[in-house]
Amino acid sequence: MTTDPETTQAARTATTNAHVLEIDSLKMYFPITRGLLRRKVGEIKAVDGVTFSMRRGETLGLVGESGCGKTTVGRCICRLYKPTAGTIRFKGTDISTMQEKEFRPLRREIAVIFQDPYGSLDPRQTAGSIVGEPLKVHRLVQSRDNYNERVKGLFAKVGLDASLLGRFPHEFSGGQRQRIGIARALAGDPSLIICDEPVSALDVSIQAQIINLLVDLREGLSGLSYIFIAHDLSVVKHISDRIAVMYLGRILEITTPVELYANPIHPYTRALLSAVCVPDPDIEEGRERIVLEGEVPSPVNPPSGCTFHPRCPEATEACRTAIPSLKSVGNDHEVACLGVK
Repeated sequence: MTTDPETTQAARTATTNAHVLEIDSLKMYFPITRGLLRRKVGEIKAVDGVTFSMRRGETLGLVGESGCGKTTVGRCICRLYKPTAGTIRFKGTDISTMQEKEFRPLRREIAVIFQDPYGSLDPRQTAGSIVGEPLKVHRLVQSRDNYNERVKGLFAKVGLDASLLGRFPHEFSGGQRQRIGIARALAGDPSLIICDEPVSALDVSIQAQIINLLVDLREGLSGLSYIFIAHDLSVVKHISDRIAVMYLGRILEITTPVELYANPIHPYTRALLSAVCVPDPDIEEGRERIVLEGEVPSPVNPPSGCTFHPRCPEATEACRTAIPSLKSVGNDHEVACLGVK
């Protein structure tokens, strides 16, 4: 992994500043029902006011603890969930309230790579038919020969031999299955790919191969953007142009990887970074460990004010009532914290 996030971002920004995605005040609440008549008794506030934008060709890393809402954000963008509130503008068009019939022409432009390479592939289909299915669904091929040529080309892009087209998912390793998933995501020539923890189920050595493959594809395919969802900051550091840190349905900090590691401002971000292992025993021994007290509050009944204040070592009385919004602190760095002046 030799990619320099600052260098790659500067190169892509020089060619275009057009936004491929703009999200404003996104909310996704899931109803809690009870009884025979399924009466609504509460809500799970999985995403509670998320705002960010992405430039064309950019990779945004979305990190946080399990249950913070990062996967839900991705599923709202690809319309697996219909948002409760807020807007999602894809290439300038608000897709958050679109009916399925209206959204269908745009669906092939937003692809997903799923977390589980074992469960995300149909065991009854061959690898070739799995990769080629989007070509048929979106009518992107005119003949059988054209179809076969496109599928072989997609296999070659992800480093798989065409001789494997007739094999079934159980005949592949975990890394190969994820490559099949990536090839399927590329089949529709998407502008945006949502990578939902695509390497968390793989061995460390295979993780590096998959991340390098995603980087190579982004560099080779003009204008391709990623949302890379993960809980491991050390993974997103190598692929992301910017990283957004989420906690309990909200973004607390967003900036470039270099700035985030050099100047983490939010107390939650500093705690996350202190848990990242450094492969140098001398540095590791002298690092400060920040151990947060308590548990993550329930999204059914989140705290008032700043959602992080019950666990924050720097919380003040104002943090209990006021909800902080993201504000710029310079160097393409935004933080949602009342303690930042």
